[in-house]
Amino acid sequence: MNIEVKNNAVIVREAGMLITDGQSALDLIATVYYETGCTAMVLPKAALSEDFFRLSTGLAGEVLQKFTNYHMRLAVIGDFSGYTSENLKDFLYESNKGGAVLFLADEEDAVARLSGK
Repeated sequence: MNIEVKNNAVIVREAGMLITDGQSALDLIATVYYETGCTAMVLPKAALSEDFFRLSTGLAGEVLQKFTNYHMRLAVIGDFSGYTSENLKDFLYESNKGGAVLFLADEEDAVARLSGK
């Protein structure tokens, strides 16, 4: 897996989809934690199945529950402007108010927010 540790946050640079269901999320969390010991992860939006962004599938809830249960903070980086669902926009907005799950435009901001700098 192509990863980089920066300010105690793991930046996953793997090309392609890594999370398609709860089990693949759990596998990624375990791999990242055991390889680095870090409890914060930055993922590109492309690493998530598009079903994640269709809230009716329940995938977002399932995946984020894994991250929460295993105490792994997450920042997803990318362009989210193409989504038209008001529910999804509200979900992203509310997530960004907390610190456990963030949806941000760039890696630098994600690392800064996850590392508390």
